[in-house]
Amino acid sequence: MVNTLANELREGTTKSHSMAENVSFVKSFLGGVVDKKSYRKLVANLYFVYCALEEELLSNKDHPAIKPIYFTELNREMSLSKDLSYYYGSDWFNCIKPSPATRIYVERIHSIGSKQPELLVAHAYTRYLGDLSGGQILKKIARGAMNLSDEKGTRFYDFDQIQDDKVFKDKYRAALDMIPLSDDQIKNIVAEANISFTLNMKIFEELNSSTLKIIIMLLANTIQKFKAKYRATIGATD
Repeated sequence: MVNTLANELREGTTKSHSMAENVSFVKSFLGGVVDKKSYRKLVANLYFVYCALEEELLSNKDHPAIKPIYFTELNREMSLSKDLSYYYGSDWFNCIKPSPATRIYVERIHSIGSKQPELLVAHAYTRYLGDLSGGQILKKIARGAMNLSDEKGTRFYDFDQIQDDKVFKDKYRAALDMIPLSDDQIKNIVAEANISFTLNMKIFEELNSSTLKIIIMLLANTIQKFKAKYRATIGATD
């Protein structure tokens, strides 16, 4: 039998992927409305998630299911710590704590890491390939929405050790298909990937801005764009 884990994961998580994009916080983010306080909470939550994931991947790096997809160039803990230092200051570690949904996510990762390491593949796939696929777009949106003037604050989206995202993603998918798995294990990993999406959605839902706040921010963005267009028009007639 030919192992098609990459395809099974892509096709088996299509619905979850669509649902995640329709969470209010994500829709607002993609629409260019990013609340800095909510965003830094997201960065803090992701720090705890990635610390747990990377700890368990390291502990199981020689496991048959983990070894083919163990790429340290994907690690996000260091980049997230740089962002947290930017948003919270040098004492950032004492300023953050995992949200309730984040704690559940972290507990899930540690549990499967000790009991069913092959399921870590689902969490690595969901997070890392998602980061690589939409990272640069999200980085651009975040920088514009929060008026960030330099590279600080969005280091999470930078994969300095990866030169070509597309080439690496193809390499990662090929590695997924190299993992020796039974049909039942593949089904379990796909199911776990959907759980991973749900856990991520729960974190996003905690960050949902109020409808009024979103409307105000959208209105402010519209006014700002109108003023810029008006100034440009006046300048052109001078």
